[in-house]
Amino acid sequence: MPYLQGDDPLPDDCLFCIKPEEPDSEAHILCRDELCYVMLNRFPYNNGHLMIAPYAHVASLEDLDADTALELMALTQLSLEVLRKAYDPEGFNVGANIGAAAGAGVEDHVHMHVVPRWTGDTNYMTSLGKTRVIPEWMHEVYERLRPIFDQLR
Repeated sequence: MPYLQGDDPLPDDCLFCIKPEEPDSEAHILCRDELCYVMLNRFPYNNGHLMIAPYAHVASLEDLDADTALELMALTQLSLEVLRKAYDPEGFNVGANIGAAAGAGVEDHVHMHVVPRWTGDTNYMTSLGKTRVIPEWMHEVYERLRPIFDQLR
């Protein structure tokens, strides 16, 4: 709510560069690997909306070296497996928004989104009220997913 009221602006520094410096539970980082990490989206489209980001500060997928690109995709696959176990979604949206015209909230640090989906998960609140209803608090999502990441790693 503070963000929506304008009291909690996004940091001036790159979000994906500063979050790995915080403790995992504060940053909502679910899994760290050598070149990339998985974290919860602070402004989710649905419960379990994850982001996979490289530690390297690069703007687009083609800027990643082969090892980082491979690890990014491996963590995306792991994220799908974790979300299937935790939420049993009917589908997923997976992808990267590269550039402002594509909807990137952070334009200069590429990252993948993994969003679990269910039939009817978009309702009148989104269409008319321009508001998302998320039935689980972010810390609850973290507590649900972290043990599954740990188990599958």
